[in-house]
Amino acid sequence: IPHTINRITSMFTLFFNPGPVTDYGSAAQSETRLYARYFTGMLKAGIYLPPSQFEACFVSTEHRQKDFNKTITAIRKLAF
Repeated sequence: IPHTINRITSMFTLFFNPGPVTDYGSAAQSETRLYARYFTGMLKAGIYLPPSQFEACFVSTEHRQKDFNKTITAIRKLAF
């Protein structure tokens, strides 16, 4: 699935967009319906993400390897 991840320090945003996302115009070209399916699937797996593709996720020192493993497993189980 084409995607772009923009990040700075511990903040990141996943865009279902094959090209670079550099401004609102390029972000608005993202597949927001696909993000909605991704968000719902992750929520069902107990992974809490921002409900909008235009918000940021945060990694903190409270996240452990088991948290990352749980997230990776949930992503792999999603059927697109």
